[in-house]
Amino acid sequence: MTLIRTPVREKAKYFCKHLKVEKPDYNYLRELFRHIRKNLNIEVESGKERKLPYVPTEEEISRFYNTVWKSRNMKHVAMIKTLLYTGVRVSELVNIKISDIDLDNCQIKIVQGKGKKDRIVPFPNSFKEILAVYVEKNAKKNKIIYLFESSWKRQYSDRGIRKILMNYTREAGIEHSISPHKLRHFLFTWMKKKGVDDALIQPYSGHDSRQSLEVYSKLSLGDCQPEYEKKIKDFPI
Repeated sequence: MTLIRTPVREKAKYFCKHLKVEKPDYNYLRELFRHIRKNLNIEVESGKERKLPYVPTEEEISRFYNTVWKSRNMKHVAMIKTLLYTGVRVSELVNIKISDIDLDNCQIKIVQGKGKKDRIVPFPNSFKEILAVYVEKNAKKNKIIYLFESSWKRQYSDRGIRKILMNYTREAGIEHSISPHKLRHFLFTWMKKKGVDDALIQPYSGHDSRQSLEVYSKLSLGDCQPEYEKKIKDFPI
């Protein structure tokens, strides 16, 4: 038996005729069709299975950082620690200015991050002295504007940072390339394993979650930083 269906446009006009008077918005229509699918037992096709990103192990992170430390390049040490401790994106890292750093409160202001939004990220109290010495030396002696600048006193590019990390990955003999984004994944995955709630991570991760915005909006960095400081003491570097 041949299945006969009404043309889509014609069926759409039918729905419009009955719904127009109610002036439905997008959310209303989305819920309406969700219930229609449910009542008709129509399953939503998930499509191609999304591959989970590779997250480095603690052993790989320790090996990677030890290689950076042995280089005695304090700019690179500060750079890798900033990525690991704050979870900032590489595009945000290269735009951090000396004036964005609050050493007293162990915070860095991210200006115009992803989505053109400003936010504050914390760093551990244990990192304060290393960062302070680095900032003092470079800000006063070299008169730099950005936290990390090349030897030509120019702002690093995303590609330049990735190349630095790639070189240390090879030197450490790690199979999977350690990128800035993988360091970010590692931090937030590690915090989740330590039992830190998503609602405490989100305010400084720069992530937007449509389902969680209501609870996230009630939390500030002041709520998150004490928990962050308590957990980060066990961080593998």
